[in-house]
Amino acid sequence: MEALALERKEQQNKELKERLLQLKKERNAIILAHYYQRDEIQEVADFRGDSFLLAQKAAETDADVIVFCGVHFMGESAKILAPNKTVIIPDERAGCPMADMVNVDGLRKLKAEHPNATVVTYINSSADIKAETDICCTSANAVKVIQSLDTDEIIWVPDKNLGDYVSKFTDKKMIIWEGYCNTHDMLTVKDVEEMKAKHPNAQFVVHPECRPEVVKLGDFVGSTTAIIKYCKESDCQEFIVGTEDGTGYQLRLDSPGKQFHFATKFLVCPNMKVNNLKKLVKCLETMQPEIYVPEDIAEKARLSLERMLLVK
Repeated sequence: MEALALERKEQQNKELKERLLQLKKERNAIILAHYYQRDEIQEVADFRGDSFLLAQKAAETDADVIVFCGVHFMGESAKILAPNKTVIIPDERAGCPMADMVNVDGLRKLKAEHPNATVVTYINSSADIKAETDICCTSANAVKVIQSLDTDEIIWVPDKNLGDYVSKFTDKKMIIWEGYCNTHDMLTVKDVEEMKAKHPNAQFVVHPECRPEVVKLGDFVGSTTAIIKYCKESDCQEFIVGTEDGTGYQLRLDSPGKQFHFATKFLVCPNMKVNNLKKLVKCLETMQPEIYVPEDIAEKARLSLERMLLVK
């Protein structure tokens, strides 16, 4: 029975992939997939990447339709950077708890209390928050963005863990919002120590969205893209991975001879995993759900994203 079910699943996936290729051609569509997506989504994507790379691709593409396989704020960023494109996502329920931890009224109040501060917002935020922002950043370029600013005071929104990490690379005063990534924040020192005991020859690579005491244990700290690159180029053959488990797809693809152990089985973002191949095909068939950003919000938010893309 299991073998029959597997055979049916494989046949269904084959048919879905064929339909997807047909729809992409008909719609002149491009599929962008975040590294935290299911393997079946990453496998069919035109580009896989972290928030920074995918934001660049959205700004550069000649496609008429952008299918963003990620969470809602990523689709918003694509629409802001490519306002004349149609941007759709496979499932409108794919949200981000961290993005929901900051609100416009609270940010405006903080800005009023610190009128000389520059607002730096992690790209993991809503369009409304980006519109209240001077410049955005990602985990890949956060340190460069902070160091590029001619200011003594920074309001950092919304991830306190990434903010703590970035603060170690600057003398600027940082007022840090109390948000966090539910998935990365649950990784503990105990989890890492237990895995190190099981795999003593493995290096620990960790995302700066994790807690400061966990980040401190890292043999390498970096964005998802930086972690993948490091593991590929390192002479080490075994790694304990401290980021979302979808990253395993690209890690295994780039480094097939190496071993990867995720630091805990709970490094899974349920919002990222809500997308699947069936929903991807359906959204291209129906061209829904479509991402809309009010023009007045988009215009202000676009400036903060464009300033980020200019930082080298």
